[in-house]
Amino acid sequence: MKQTVSKQSRRLEEILKLLDGVHSKPDVDNYYHDKIYSILREQHKEEIVKAALIKHYKSQELKIYQAELIKMQAHLERTGKKLIILFDGRDASGKGGTIRRITRYMNEKHYRVVALGKPNAVQRTELHMKRYIEQFPRAGEIVLFDRSWYNRAMVEPVMGFCSREQYSRFLKKVILYEKNFILDGGRTILLKLYFSVSKEEQASRFERRKNDPLRQWKLSEVDLQAQDLWDEFSEKKLIMLQKTHTKASPWWIVKSDDKHAARRETMKLILQSVRYKGRKRNLNFTPDPEVVVAGDIELKRMRHQIKKFGKALI
Repeated sequence: MKQTVSKQSRRLEEILKLLDGVHSKPDVDNYYHDKIYSILREQHKEEIVKAALIKHYKSQELKIYQAELIKMQAHLERTGKKLIILFDGRDASGKGGTIRRITRYMNEKHYRVVALGKPNAVQRTELHMKRYIEQFPRAGEIVLFDRSWYNRAMVEPVMGFCSREQYSRFLKKVILYEKNFILDGGRTILLKLYFSVSKEEQASRFERRKNDPLRQWKLSEVDLQAQDLWDEFSEKKLIMLQKTHTKASPWWIVKSDDKHAARRETMKLILQSVRYKGRKRNLNFTPDPEVVVAGDIELKRMRHQIKKFGKALI
């Protein structure tokens, strides 16, 4: 299904390129309509209709869960509870797109998306967690971190942005930090999500960013090295799960090659994490085990790959 939609999207892009430069026509709508139908064969018309229907279906499917997220948000506001969601993972793994779908219909007064840049000179002399703690939610608020303090466990050591001592100290202390702000009378919920994309899909997404002027801004220096450093990131992912996946503060791995499935199942996982009134009883809230995997299961898979292939592949 995914490959079919992708081919249809590419075909549609080719057609739109052929229509470039027609904006000077007096009746643009009619011109586009006639031009498209003169170019398309019946087969292409059918492909594009199918692609449009699939896209509409996926959008409608998400809306059911987006409506539940609004109920959950209202519950948090009423009860004064706080929700922190971490979106970590490799570059181009779909974190940003998932965050946008989750927050699309939410009340903007009661959630924040936090994507911190590089620490400044003063912040580099302070506790690593400090600038993240400063962004924590107030009562009744949701904060979604687009990359979190776990940068210190993944990106920073691989790219040489922190020392070995800083890396080791973080892994030793981070669970204690999390216990300190989770165990505040049970009023804070922490959800740790790691988005896992395959090496092939990541390369495909990088290529699309490179060639699409609307996405080129997403390409960073780190992105350009991600493929070459794939094994190093896998090694750090393994260590991170070993050291920081606990019963009180677990990791959930979201397989994100299929963007739509990743978005839908992430919404289910978030909705499962909060007990709220008015939950739609006939709706399936159980995440698909092929898409959402507990951190300990991912660890077992990675260890099996190391035993079989000499390295982790995910």
